[in-house]
Amino acid sequence: MAHIKLLNEDLPGIVGLLNNRPETAKPLLDLAETLLRGPSSLTSGEREIIAASVSYWNQCHFCHTSHAAAAAAHLKSGLELIDEIKAGLPNTPVSEKLKVLLHIAHQVQRGGKNVTEEDIAFAREQGATDVEIHDTVLIAAAFCMYNRYVDGLNTWAPDPNEAYAEMGERMANVGYGRF
Repeated sequence: MAHIKLLNEDLPGIVGLLNNRPETAKPLLDLAETLLRGPSSLTSGEREIIAASVSYWNQCHFCHTSHAAAAAAHLKSGLELIDEIKAGLPNTPVSEKLKVLLHIAHQVQRGGKNVTEEDIAFAREQGATDVEIHDTVLIAAAFCMYNRYVDGLNTWAPDPNEAYAEMGERMANVGYGRF
């Protein structure tokens, strides 16, 4: 049970929180829409992998699993991607650029000051643009906030990966404008 009384206790994770406070939901959803589905040279699937990875490192089950399911929907890879992200993508072919951007995202998740000039230089060597580096850092920072919001208010989350399939499809195909 959430730490606070929600308007609809049946809604999991951030969905219940967004439903509870529409005035704060709109800017949070607008930010997610821009970061994960807006114009970018990174695909929406790649950006969802970054969000899901940060959420996993933050131990936020709801955010990890829902965004990994969205990545799977974008990439048409199946729900196995959820567990593959947890394992660090050992069996999923990803570009060297995405690997170094995930490293930068992990550094941000650990603390922004952990991102070094060497990390940035290596990302550029792997083809990452300044905009891609910027967006990776912002996705990582934003998901640290979203994860703390969800877990700080002790929302509930379904356990099985399959429970997130429909949500992942909706996030990938409809977006974040409405929950």
